[in-house]
Amino acid sequence: MTRPTPNGPEPTGGRGPAGLRISLLGRFELNDAQGAQVPVAAGTQRLLALLALRGRIVHRTSVAGALWPDVSDRHALASLRSTLLRIPRAARRAVAVTDVDLAIADGVLVDYRDAQALAHRLLADGDQRDEDLVSDSIGKLAFDLLPGWNEEWVAHEAEEWRQLRLHALEALTNHLVARERFGDATASAMAAIRAEPLRESAHAALIRVHLSESNQSEARRQYERYQALLQSELGIEPTARLRELIGL
Repeated sequence: MTRPTPNGPEPTGGRGPAGLRISLLGRFELNDAQGAQVPVAAGTQRLLALLALRGRIVHRTSVAGALWPDVSDRHALASLRSTLLRIPRAARRAVAVTDVDLAIADGVLVDYRDAQALAHRLLADGDQRDEDLVSDSIGKLAFDLLPGWNEEWVAHEAEEWRQLRLHALEALTNHLVARERFGDATASAMAAIRAEPLRESAHAALIRVHLSESNQSEARRQYERYQALLQSELGIEPTARLRELIGL
């Protein structure tokens, strides 16, 4: 299948769509090469977000059906054509278009894809890259995917990302503890707890950080905070495994 070409005139200087960046984590945003935000309407945001999530060439009918699921195919395709025509000039090079297919143009960066790759590296067996074990990595894993977007095509991917980033934050915590970088390890574990306050493995990761620093009192206080939260929210106790971790 032929790769769609960028929407609008061909770029000059051989740069293509270089410099454009789509952010899907925390909120939607489109930025230009200088980092300035490119304002786009809600319809354009939805189109760019869908294509960025799919990460591949997508048939027009599939895009139209996902974005306008409650109308006929004919009306959905008409709405898609209208949306494409209304994309502002500064954003046009983000979309590659043919008569039958659409895709995010080559060279457009997507923060979600970068964060996914980071998460998978952190969870992989073997030595970890030093450049992944930095405080910036916590920030890349700290945000939900398109929070507040309720479309069906977002929901599954958002939950998959939530699970992946929680596991990755816990793995990052363990890698940092192994390198005795306890401050960053604490921040990583806390990011996992903020993302899912009832998740026992996140609290266990933070308790292990405290124990690795020989801070038994901190470990015990963290356990007691989690125990109180579970009792308040669910009326249950922490598991035997967590109790054993702090010697109860």
